[in-house]
Amino acid sequence: MPRHPCLTLVAVLGWLGLTVQVYLVLLARWQEQASLIGGLINVFGYFTVLTNTLVATVLSYAAFGRECGAKRFFLSPAVSSAVAASIILVALAYSVLLRHLWQPEGWQWLADELLHDVMPALYVLYWWFVVPKGSLRLWHLAAWALYPAVYFGYALWRGNEIGVYPYPFLDVASLGYGQVMLNALGVLAGFWGIGLVLLGLDRWRGRRVHGFA
Repeated sequence: MPRHPCLTLVAVLGWLGLTVQVYLVLLARWQEQASLIGGLINVFGYFTVLTNTLVATVLSYAAFGRECGAKRFFLSPAVSSAVAASIILVALAYSVLLRHLWQPEGWQWLADELLHDVMPALYVLYWWFVVPKGSLRLWHLAAWALYPAVYFGYALWRGNEIGVYPYPFLDVASLGYGQVMLNALGVLAGFWGIGLVLLGLDRWRGRRVHGFA
């Protein structure tokens, strides 16, 4: 049984956004008589979709009470905060680099808003009010960076194999490896900047909580 109705609603919203996005991709593939498996691989080849899946997973474990190793892992402050840094990166990178490139409508607009705006904002609120504060350390930034770094390597490898890159700023065919590496370093710098802000807030909030305890 769910213990936190508000968290349950937020988790459902997260899965709803993902479900709508996957459905739209699979529908388009079916209409084109293309591989549905290929469609699933494509949609989960986006950092946005992968990170929103992590967000929905964390929120689902927070909303439901059964204890297990996976729940303890995802709800640990270090992992929950890593997800926070990643979903903030999704929102900021989309607004700065990608939003102007298209104008989604209908169900695609709904999925777009949920994945890039609504869920990042709701997860930040979850992180601020629910995730325990005061345990994060500077070395966590290096561990957190493994996720976007591995994704970057995978995106380049897959793009080289099939000739399609998930984001324009990673398009080696158009930009070349030099520019793509500079773009990746810029994104990584932004990620670390987000992480430093979260570390600072974690330390400040932790001191306040322990100070008043």
